Amino acid sequence: MIEKKYEINISVRTTYLPDQSDEETDQHVFAYTITIANKGTVATQLISRHWIITNGDGTVHEVRGLGVVGEQPLLKPGDTFEYTSGTVISAAAGSMKGSYQMAAEDGVHFDVPIPEFILTVPRVLH
Repeated sequence: MIEKKYEINISVRTTYLPDQSDEETDQHVFAYTITIANKGTVATQLISRHWIITNGDGTVHEVRGLGVVGEQPLLKPGDTFEYTSGTVISAAAGSMKGSYQMAAEDGVHFDVPIPEFILTVPRVLH
């Protein structure tokens, strides 16, 4: 069996926030909760993030920055880190995907892909 030193699992939950959205001006607010789990055998720190946010009309917005929600969490083997953030899109549907840039305690730097997830106002997609 091959040892997986660097195995980071990402899971995502999304929520539409109607109280913060304005459908008349096409400002749709979503919260997303990300869980990052270190399934590998080496402690790893999240250094930065890269998001690609796509509106249903095809408009793309990219976001890059250090850490997540003001933190650069260190995940030891078996640890998880969960955070909630948000985004605004100007269409009733869109998607997000991206990557986290990680630094393992043994000096290895690597990217972890964030799988694409859908943002949609309830009742838009059936």
